[in-house]
Amino acid sequence: MVPNPLLGVFLHWLGGLASGSFYVPYRGVKRWSWETYWLVGGFWSWIIAPWFLAWLLTRDLLLVLAQTPTRTLFWSFFFGLLWGIGGLTFGLTMRFLGLSLGMAVVLGLCAAFGTLVPPIFSGVFRSQVLETRSGQVILFGIFVCLVGIAMAGLAGASKERTMSREQQRKAIKEFDLNKGIGVATLSGVMSACFAYGLAAGKPIKAITLLHGTPALWQGLPVLVVVLIGGFTTNFLWCVALNVRNNTGHQYFSSDPRNSSSTTNETIVETALDAPSREVVEHIPGPKAENQNKAEAQGSVPMRWNYFLCAVAGTTWYFQFFFYTMGETQMGKYGFSSWTLHMASIIIFSTLWGIGLKEWRGAGTSALRLLTLALFLLVGSTVIVGYGNYLGLTR
Repeated sequence: MVPNPLLGVFLHWLGGLASGSFYVPYRGVKRWSWETYWLVGGFWSWIIAPWFLAWLLTRDLLLVLAQTPTRTLFWSFFFGLLWGIGGLTFGLTMRFLGLSLGMAVVLGLCAAFGTLVPPIFSGVFRSQVLETRSGQVILFGIFVCLVGIAMAGLAGASKERTMSREQQRKAIKEFDLNKGIGVATLSGVMSACFAYGLAAGKPIKAITLLHGTPALWQGLPVLVVVLIGGFTTNFLWCVALNVRNNTGHQYFSSDPRNSSSTTNETIVETALDAPSREVVEHIPGPKAENQNKAEAQGSVPMRWNYFLCAVAGTTWYFQFFFYTMGETQMGKYGFSSWTLHMASIIIFSTLWGIGLKEWRGAGTSALRLLTLALFLLVGSTVIVGYGNYLGLTR
């Protein structure tokens, strides 16, 4: 298969669209705590969708995994486990730094570490990146992406300045710069471990290709292993919250007296999953409180909740479904896929935020910075794609 960077960029955009959109169905879930609907959706994200699509589109999935060296399986799983920890610490970052600064630090570190560490670790960073024109163009594209993330952070900071003091106190109740930077660093590095898990799973790709799997789908068996690691971390955390908050009955009971509309735990979706402010800023206003009271009068829509979680979870998985497809089109610079992925997520999650009117009243300065951020992020994907194209022509 001849790589096609233009197609690769488009596939990464589709992945970003899926990641930026997956949380929207969760907004329709009624009378379930966060840990309940996150775990139900997680079964589709990390178990059902990966296994089903890998079984459907690849050859001899179970045999391929059985023939994979134990070392490869361990490291792919382990990095998925660490990625899950990055998600848990992401919520703490928002608590100590606030959304704008926290997002900028975490996403910037995640993009940089997830893109640059794999080629450095494999020993090709100097020969394939620093000493080639195509590699230098890709590095410039990564730099533009990081600047775009910084601009998005500044836009969020400008928006927060338009909030009342009461709203600011609610958004950042425990501001602590030293703790926040430390936790943000941990979260950004850990969240980048997903890229390391995919890199560690390269032997799985080779084995599945030998079994006749088309090159476009070679990354799907790797996702199966990495996402088991992510599922393990999230499963343990959600079950712990179910026990602590006494919400385990929500999986089975439609009695509204046994349900809770809101919970006080910090939302902990990973830096890769952040669909604008919805993720971490669950601050119910008067309208939301009235809606919660109205919902309490009826029974819990169990079937509807499960359906929405299935849609959200499957949509979440499609970000990496398209990621692995896009990676096959980037030639020898497959590591640059991580920058394309991160930029695409922020682009589409920001557009969702605009569409859901989360930036209404943010002020001219914030909107200008946001526009600049979108321009830079879109431009970064074009630059990285062009660098990959140069790598094919030389």
